[in-house]
Amino acid sequence: MRDFALILATVGRTVELNRLFDTLAAQSYRDFEVIVVDQNRDDRLLPVLHRARYLGLVLRHLRHSPPNLALARNAGIAAADARWLGFPDDDCWYQPQTLARIALRSRRFDHPHGIVTRWVEQDPPYTPAALSWERSSRFRDLPVSSITLFFQRELLDRIGGFDGRLGVGQWFGAAEETDIVLRALRADARLVYEPGALVHHRVALDASAPGKVMRRAATMRARGTGALYAKHQLPLWVIGRGLASPIMKPLLRGRIGAELAHGAAIARGRWQGWLGWWSQHGADQTPPLTGRTALHGKS
Repeated sequence: MRDFALILATVGRTVELNRLFDTLAAQSYRDFEVIVVDQNRDDRLLPVLHRARYLGLVLRHLRHSPPNLALARNAGIAAADARWLGFPDDDCWYQPQTLARIALRSRRFDHPHGIVTRWVEQDPPYTPAALSWERSSRFRDLPVSSITLFFQRELLDRIGGFDGRLGVGQWFGAAEETDIVLRALRADARLVYEPGALVHHRVALDASAPGKVMRRAATMRARGTGALYAKHQLPLWVIGRGLASPIMKPLLRGRIGAELAHGAAIARGRWQGWLGWWSQHGADQTPPLTGRTALHGKS
């Protein structure tokens, strides 16, 4: 059993993968494998994977369909044989000491069940010591991204993987990563920050996109947050604040044009997600964990 398995779900990208694999090959800590969950319909990844193996990476290649980020990651979880699992995006990259810092933190006296790294381009350099249900369920802790999450395999066996009803490409278009953190905290998992373990990912700001396109995307992502309100039965004051704040903030600043329209799109999405989850799933906490997966290559 290895110390780390990195579950890499990908579709549509190739050049960015080369950058990630270069940084994985440069890791000072070497006890890891990469499980590539390929959601493409063609063989575009084969040259990229061949190059990654040439760099010395231990790599397995799975095919998964139809595309679903959460379920693809679950397929990787099922295939992994490691103590700790991480979830890099296909367009992120690591610092050379990232895995070494995580390995060191995992052996501390408090024996964490999960470790949250620092997203360099977005997170501040100073973080709290640990996540808590009290603050996270009120969206008061720093936001977490899947690229910063590392979980013990034992924890994921206990709480299940990502919820395939949430995330990119789904009607509830985000929040699968926040959901798994909330489920871990509900299960009394100890999730700690390691700000010295650095992960890079550009912050997407597409200023060229038309306003309607950006608002539509914001609504889709916000449905995921609304789903969390219902799924985790969060307090009404948290829900009310989440619905009101995207509108109130631009109003208080006197920005009643595009910023207010964008805020209204977010509020609308959260409302749709809250109502939609109750109508479709009620208080169902059990995520669907599987899709169709085939092993394409073992090493």
